[in-house]
Amino acid sequence: MLTMQDKMNTRVHPQWVEQHFEWYRAAWIECGELIDHYGFKWWKKQEPDLEQVRLEAIDIWHFGMSALFVEGKSIDAIATEMETDIQAHQPSGEGVREATEALALNCLQTKGFSVSLFWDLMLASELDFDSLYTAYVGKNVLNFFRQDHGYKDGTYIKNWSGKEDNEHLVEVVDALDKGAEDFASQVYSALEKRYRELALD
Repeated sequence: MLTMQDKMNTRVHPQWVEQHFEWYRAAWIECGELIDHYGFKWWKKQEPDLEQVRLEAIDIWHFGMSALFVEGKSIDAIATEMETDIQAHQPSGEGVREATEALALNCLQTKGFSVSLFWDLMLASELDFDSLYTAYVGKNVLNFFRQDHGYKDGTYIKNWSGKEDNEHLVEVVDALDKGAEDFASQVYSALEKRYRELALD
């Protein structure tokens, strides 16, 4: 996933690591969006939308991984640090709101990203690693697909036949073998076929 994120960020800006973009800011703002889907208004009836909560967690993960990159540190070194953090961490057992707030607070205080606090959020939102990986790969491929089809210059069509591309992505991923070695390539090909059939017709 780190390698895929590096490729995506490089596609948008070749020297992205050296630019020191505020990835932590994007992460904590996504935390706010996540809580909005979970619900926080005690003064009105709200039902948590856990599917949307998990999708927001995937977006946080994109920005969070990006925040871990620094000049001179290899992807293998970052991965080792992530693994060490998770193994040493004692899960907090907090609920979705509390785990999200803890992660957002850490982003603001450190201007970085805590993998262990993200793990707490995953546990709270019932998101396991396999699901995180599958959803991440799908969204990463969609981001590349958008770039390849005019996202940056505004020519990309986001709604295909009455549905957003994110919805098409979910349907595409559900129909594929997530354990296949070429899973990412299959996702891209399936999106390409749908886009030509539904968006460009």
